[in-house]
Amino acid sequence: MYHINSISEYLKLLSLPEPLHPLVSVADVSKTRLVESDVWKKFSLNFYCISLKKDIAKKLKYGQRYYDFNKGTMTFLAPNQVQSLEFDEVKMINENCGTGYSLLFYSDFLQKHPLANIIKNYDFFSYAVNEALHLSEREEKNIIEIFQKIATEYQHIDQHTQDIILSQIDLLLNYCKRFYDRQFITRKAVNNDLLSQMEQILNDYFDSQEGLRNGLLTVDSVASKLNLSPHYLSDMLRSLTGQNAQHHIHEKLIEKAKQYLISSNLSVSEIAFQLGFEYPQSFNKLFKKKTAMSPLEFRHTFN
Repeated sequence: MYHINSISEYLKLLSLPEPLHPLVSVADVSKTRLVESDVWKKFSLNFYCISLKKDIAKKLKYGQRYYDFNKGTMTFLAPNQVQSLEFDEVKMINENCGTGYSLLFYSDFLQKHPLANIIKNYDFFSYAVNEALHLSEREEKNIIEIFQKIATEYQHIDQHTQDIILSQIDLLLNYCKRFYDRQFITRKAVNNDLLSQMEQILNDYFDSQEGLRNGLLTVDSVASKLNLSPHYLSDMLRSLTGQNAQHHIHEKLIEKAKQYLISSNLSVSEIAFQLGFEYPQSFNKLFKKKTAMSPLEFRHTFN
């Protein structure tokens, strides 16, 4: 894997000029021409990258998925996230890379600003590319204006430049949070289907006693089966039900535990192992937290 340490190095690989500001830059996608290099097979960036891209003639491959950027699409990458790009043809130097902008900035640029502490709360930085943000024309216009304001601001650097740019990045992230909330609503039919698929995965896992072989069911494993990132799965479920993915797993686990306690002669320890717990004490603790009773107390109410 190739690690791209500097914005300057990255812009050079995109056939773009040196950045005007040492810590932040806005790249014009329409002027990008990817340098032919093995770098694109597997690489990571040492800085944040927020991109709005559209009208890309070719489908790019990120990880195991091909993605179409014909319409306005936003992606968010935190430092050190692994990427890979695959193209229909090897040579891309003279190919059109579409239109849009990429905002690049180092973590150091956020120091002494509230963004340094809260940027990690924006879960979309850990979404997969297939969970990208799709914009309406009005939303796209708002985002492009912010990119352009940032690019204009660092043309003449003074004591106010950093604060003004950080306020624009803060505004950009808040807009994107709003647009993602809108997207969860407008894609409710698709998300309801995902919720049904998740319920089936949970039922199959606990009905087949897979926990006895593989341990506790995790959010990561459920998300993988649905071809989603864990954070996207949780945010999607929260928009539909008000509860995250971990809550749904625990609810299904407690429901199955109650069935065992009511209808079987298995001991509490045996039930814990059936459900995937390594230690019965952990099962007891979770059950009591969810029901306000210990497993034995719950069983006794039915005897």
